[in-house]
Formats: sequence, structure tokens, C-alpha cells
Amino acid sequence: MAAQSDYVIVGAGSAGCALAYRLTEAGRTVTLIEYGGSDFGIFIQMPGALSYPMSMPRYDWGFSTAPEQHLGGRRLVTPRGKVLGGSSSINGMVFVRGNRKDFDHWERAGATGWGYAHVLPYFRRMETWHGGRSPWRGTGGPLHVTRGKRRNPLFNAFIEAGQQAGWPRNEDYNGPYQEGFGPMEATIWKGRRWSAANAYLRPARKSGRLTVIRALAHRVVFEDNRACGVEIEAAGRTSIVRAGSEVILSASSINTPKLLMLSGIGPADHLRDHGIAVRADRPGVGANLQDHLEIYMQYKSLKPVSLYTYYNLLGKSRVGVEWLLQKTGLGASNQFESCGFIRSDDAVDYPDIQYHFLPLAVRYDGKAAAQGHGFQAHVGPMRSKSRGTVRLTSPDPGLSPEIHFNYMSHEDDWKEFRACVRLTRRIFDQPAFAEYRGDEIQPGADVQSDDQIDAFIREHAESAYHPCGTARLGAADDPDAVVDPELRVIGVQGLRVADSSVFPRITNGNLNAPSIMTGEKAADHILGRQMMADDLAALEAAE
Repeated sequence: MAAQSDYVIVGAGSAGCALAYRLTEAGRTVTLIEYGGSDFGIFIQMPGALSYPMSMPRYDWGFSTAPEQHLGGRRLVTPRGKVLGGSSSINGMVFVRGNRKDFDHWERAGATGWGYAHVLPYFRRMETWHGGRSPWRGTGGPLHVTRGKRRNPLFNAFIEAGQQAGWPRNEDYNGPYQEGFGPMEATIWKGRRWSAANAYLRPARKSGRLTVIRALAHRVVFEDNRACGVEIEAAGRTSIVRAGSEVILSASSINTPKLLMLSGIGPADHLRDHGIAVRADRPGVGANLQDHLEIYMQYKSLKPVSLYTYYNLLGKSRVGVEWLLQKTGLGASNQFESCGFIRSDDAVDYPDIQYHFLPLAVRYDGKAAAQGHGFQAHVGPMRSKSRGTVRLTSPDPGLSPEIHFNYMSHEDDWKEFRACVRLTRRIFDQPAFAEYRGDEIQPGADVQSDDQIDAFIREHAESAYHPCGTARLGAADDPDAVVDPELRVIGVQGLRVADSSVFPRITNGNLNAPSIMTGEKAADHILGRQMMADDLAALEAAE
């Protein structure tokens, strides 16, 4: 039996690292269980190499979906970080808080104390923003948030085209308003990926109050109805890591529901089917699974200004050498340096489409590039109504769960994606792109009708790698909620969840920032502190 700490956290990812840091900062002892290994290495630390780690078994759990019925039976990859820093060590480093109305929706859905006024102080506490001074932004947090230099003319062409198409320019989509086109922000600092491991885990280790154990978590251990530890397997041996106060699961929206179910917390019939004794019948465990889908709208470039110049062995070597020697150059950027958030229709309350612009026509995983200079926009709807599930395939902790997003199962998803295609064409047809815009590579100029666009989506839509929602926040008397507003698992004691599993509904944008915020806020709940809240009217008046 391993030595006892005050708290045991499962998962050294975005939320888990932030939580471990804040608990040790408060003088508590923490044991952090992580199955993955070191994040040291060029493929993780160099921002420009982002396409590599998410497809490397050393760093990625290697999950994929069940055949998705509405996407032609395709199995889509679902990368999750199996490494210190979790998915913050293999993601695209894009920093998006989400829209303020996302969090107000959470609160209306039963997540009391999780409205925008309550989460904004934690967003500010966690960041050091390098974009100037703003009452909406933080300047003293562990997480550095920066912007690319936008030296490639295509970045600014995209922002200008968005304005020409009728949307505003927005200098800070993480500030008071999200809608518009402008610079994209990233968790990059001094040319390095500034993951949760770099921002939070390394400082926490220096405190002497954090123990990191590399092991596979099997299940939560209980005495009576109170969580008292975690059963782990390391080097072929099974043991129990004990918690003096509480156990917190921060293992991702895939592995957290899996661990809950292996521990007897979940849909009773499903647990019994796998021979697992039911400790708490919570049908919401593994339900409510959500994600962002996206397509790549690609164009040939009439001028040789794209990153295709470097998309060869010699070019990549030059980029890598410059980064290794100086932490500068193309390797110091994730190349997502401009973006947009728009509404698909004027009747929509707030932005429901997101753009990542890239000055290269290539797949996100780097496996296929257009033959020649080009550029693309990653585009997709933000608030899909489709819901999926994570379910056990076996009571064996070493086996992956079944992941079924049920993508595109709601008719509104198709309408929103068609709008994405047509609105993107409108943007690229603006004068700002006249000197660069060649033929449309995909979907292709001949893809025009609803049926043709739907066929393209069915064949080419890919996950943006933003799974969430499988242990959702809600009122303690909500039968479908898994955790209460203080992140305590309903039906047991001494167990909480702090990661993207708890999101009632997916937020607008990439999920790393709200996941870290969840870890920050969870720490104050656990420590019994007065929760922070902002006077939004005063902030607006200060603008």
C-alpha cells in the first residue's frame, strides 16, 4: 500500500496539473497518478511539431470511435494525451476561454456558481496574458498566453477578408466579446509549448508536497460509501494509493467515466452486464458525450507564400535546427495565428461557427498535404445537438471503452455545416484574397447543392478533438447529473471530478482553457474557500 497523501488525483492533464498546483500551494500533500511518461522531447515542446505527438503511441491513448452511422460508418480517431500534461502536451495549443453565454447556460442548467461572473476570476487567475492591459485578462498566472507574429501575409488577409464579408475585427476574442475576426491566442511561451505540465506541474513538484506515480488506475477504493484511495497497477504489481481527504478524477472525458463505472458508479444495468457491483446508479456517467466536428476548406495559392516551401525533409530540418538552437522561427509557432467566430444566421444569439486559419493546405495530423502552395480554414459548428456515450467493453481496466459520439445525428447539425461551407466561400471570395486565391481544392467548386455538401461532410468531417460532457455538472437532485456544483460525485462521499467531463454543454472553441479553469476552480471548492465572482457591470464600465 502506497503512502497516504491528503489528496489523490488521477490524471496529470490540463485540470489535474492545475489542481495539484493549487492544492500544494495551499500546503496540502498530493499524489498524482499518471499512466503516461515524460513530456520531454522536441515533438512535444516545439509548437511547430504539433501534428506528431497526437499520433504517437508513446504520447496518445490511441482511442477511436465505434463506427459512426451518420458519417458513412467511419471510425474517427479520438486522441487523448497519455503523458505528463495530458492533452495539453499534444494539442494545438489554441487558447479559447469560450463564450460568456456558454457558462451562463451551464448555470441555468443547474450548475449553480458556474456562470460567467463566477468563472471569469479563475480564467484571470490562471493566465499571464501578453496582449496588453485589460480588466478582462490576467497578468500573474502560471499559464502564459501569447499571439503569433502573423508575418505570413495570408494571416492578415484572412482577418481582412472577414471584415470585408461583414463581420467586425476583434482584437481579443477572450475579452468582453467573442464575435469577429482577429489574432488567435496560444499557450506558447518563449518559443515552447506552455502545457499544463510546464505551467503547473513543474512548480508544484518544487514544493516538495507532490508525489507523481506512473501507473494505470484501476478503480476508486471505498470504505463504506467514502472514497479512500485508488487501486493502481505499476510494473505488473497492484497496490492502493490512499487519500487522507479526497480522491479527484481528472482523467479525461473518456477515462473518467470509465473509472467511475469500474468503481461501481454509473448506469446500473450497464454495470451489472459487466459483473460490476452497483455503488451508485448514475445514468449520466458516460452519457452526454459531445465534440466539435470540422472540415477543412482548402484553396490553392497563386503566390508561393504558404508554408509548403518548408513541407519537405530539408525545410523541416531547417525549421527544427533553428528552433533547437534559438527557440525561434516557424517551429516556435503552432501556425494558428488568425481566427474567426461568427454566427451562421442573424437570428442566432451568439457565435456558433469557429475558424482556425492555416497558411498551408494539409491535414491536421500532417499526413496529407496538397501538392503545392495553398491555405485552408478549419471550420465547424460550435454547439452540436448530437449526443453520444462512453461505455465499458469489459471490466478489465486495461481495455479501452467504447466511444460513440453519434456525430451528425441531429438534423440541425447538417444545416449548420452547410452554412459553414457557404459562409467560408463568401469569406475567401473577398478582395483581400484576390491576389492569393486559386482553385478550391476541397470541397471543390462543383460541390454546391445541399446533397453534394452533405456527401462531402459525411466523407471528410473530422473531430476537432474536443470531447467533453460525460460526467456533467448539475443540481444534486438532477437524476442525470453526475457531480454537484462543488464537483462532488452524487451518491458517494470523498470523490470529485475535475476535467472536461463535467461540462454540461460544450463551450465555444477549444477546450484546454476551460479545462484548466475547472481545475483552478475545483481547488477552491476542495479547500472550502469563498468562491470568487466578478462584477461584470463594473468590468464593462471600465472598458
